[in-house]
Amino acid sequence: MCGIVGYVGRQDAYPMLIEGLKKMEYRGYDSSGVALLCQEGLKVVKAKGEIDVLEEKVGQPFPKGNLGIGHIRWATHGAPSDINAHPHCACTEDFAVVHNGIIENYRVLRQWLESEGHSFTSETDTEVLAHLIEHNYNGDLLKTVQESMKKVEGSFAVVVMCQRESHRLVCARKDSPLIIGLGEGENFIVSDVPAILNHTRKVYILEDGEFASVTASSVEVYSANSSVVQKEIQEITWDAASAEKGGFQHFMLKEIADQPWALRETMRGRLLNGGKELNLSELDFTPEEINDISKIYIVACGTAYHAGLVGKYAMEKILRLPVEVDLASEFRYRDPLLDKKTMIIVISQSGETADTLTALRLARSRGNKVLAITNVVGSSVSREADKVFYTWAGPEISVPSTKAYLTQLLSLYMLTLYLARERGLLDRQALEKLGEALFALPAKVEQILDKQEEIKEMAAYLSPWESAFYIGRNLDFAVAMEGALKLKETSYIHAEAYASGELKHGPLALIVEGIPVIALATQNSILDKSVSNFKEIKARNGYVICIVQEGTEGLEKEIDRIFYLPSTEDLLTPVLSAVPLQLLAYYTAVARGCPVDKPRNLAKSVTVE
Repeated sequence: MCGIVGYVGRQDAYPMLIEGLKKMEYRGYDSSGVALLCQEGLKVVKAKGEIDVLEEKVGQPFPKGNLGIGHIRWATHGAPSDINAHPHCACTEDFAVVHNGIIENYRVLRQWLESEGHSFTSETDTEVLAHLIEHNYNGDLLKTVQESMKKVEGSFAVVVMCQRESHRLVCARKDSPLIIGLGEGENFIVSDVPAILNHTRKVYILEDGEFASVTASSVEVYSANSSVVQKEIQEITWDAASAEKGGFQHFMLKEIADQPWALRETMRGRLLNGGKELNLSELDFTPEEINDISKIYIVACGTAYHAGLVGKYAMEKILRLPVEVDLASEFRYRDPLLDKKTMIIVISQSGETADTLTALRLARSRGNKVLAITNVVGSSVSREADKVFYTWAGPEISVPSTKAYLTQLLSLYMLTLYLARERGLLDRQALEKLGEALFALPAKVEQILDKQEEIKEMAAYLSPWESAFYIGRNLDFAVAMEGALKLKETSYIHAEAYASGELKHGPLALIVEGIPVIALATQNSILDKSVSNFKEIKARNGYVICIVQEGTEGLEKEIDRIFYLPSTEDLLTPVLSAVPLQLLAYYTAVARGCPVDKPRNLAKSVTVE
């Protein structure tokens, strides 16, 4: 949830740190800071607020030095402030530390260090690390960090610099991502790839329990027991331009516009011959593994959880298997009933979501095989799962997720068709029909994107309100939940999603004159049932904005506004109906003057519980 940048090399470190931190602003943060090793010693500058505030505080000319660390913080321990911002120092100010994660036993460590004479200045858990390393320092920073982290409980990605060892940075990783960027005469340590894309695409990805000593000319990686680790260089395949706005006002709008491309990338090499053929040999399932499945668990958080709900409907309908969808934050605490025939699917855009990782590890500890759906190659989820289905959606920068959601839906549909084929549940004609419908979805999303003016008019009505409702039946209810989430996180309007049939069981009491209700009725098989719910709302003077498939007739007199989706198979409508809901949330937020890409209190990748 925070961002780390470390630099050691031939160039001035300060501009490199600031550039890297700005590339990670999308993650969400409330303060920032840098530590530089200059001629006059270790210089630390920290500021509450945006990076611009930090730059103003540093001033010109900026401090010179070829080694430094930087950080953007999202507060967990201690309120946002200059003092609580990272980097943190110890008593002598010979050491500086930046840290992502949570130190669970920091109170115990702090009390012990205070009894040893250490004096603390912040409320953070991270400051404990600086004092612990100072207390244990033995003339070798790497060995000191290794010994110190043995006393630490919790999650961490940590980078340490020491005034007495001006040639190197030392870093360590447990549960929080950390990447070493490999340059020519310079090296980087970052928590997220965009921070280094302008400089290198060659990286080492640290595994849990690994430490590294990084100088301008070398990188040495060690395991927890201090043995040398031979790392494989990985190449980042997307470039810096794909992480830029490309002329769009916000990343969110760019990423909505990217969705036809992203869907095609997810299909590439998998849906062939116009959708008539499906190739998921990458998953390397054996016939026994497929036929032994008796139940499926889908585990995820937030938007990925909503994708899982759509997957549940599709899988139960086609595979005729029981499917449970669980919030990852609840899964680990309810002692789930798992047996060897239960298939676990975890979904995470970043592949670093802390609760999802914990659920994955719990499932594997019970002996279950785990399939991960993720967007990030080399992420923790992708490395720890037994099988990985990459969405190939490219970098998603905006905190409100859009193209990750659509590609997760597509991945679940393709996985469902694959399992149905291998289990002999659909004949060739039915498979080809659904495959061709899937293949046609990107072009249909493009048709929706051409109708943004209609969405802007709906947003103009919605934007003055402080509450709104989303309703739908069956698959439409799952999409309504995602639509409500998008509106909440982008525009700060209180939005709730209800199954349409539940209105009469309480929520109708909240309908007042003019209140906006976004109603999804894309399932032609249950259209009449949905229309009866719209009438209940109109009878109480609510304002109904309806989303239906083309060809749906007779609704104009029943509702206030209508948006027509290109027609497709009922089962696949969530991929299309999500798009106008994303645009509605976006344009409503813009009309209200909200910071669309960086909503308050939120972060892109939730790497702590």
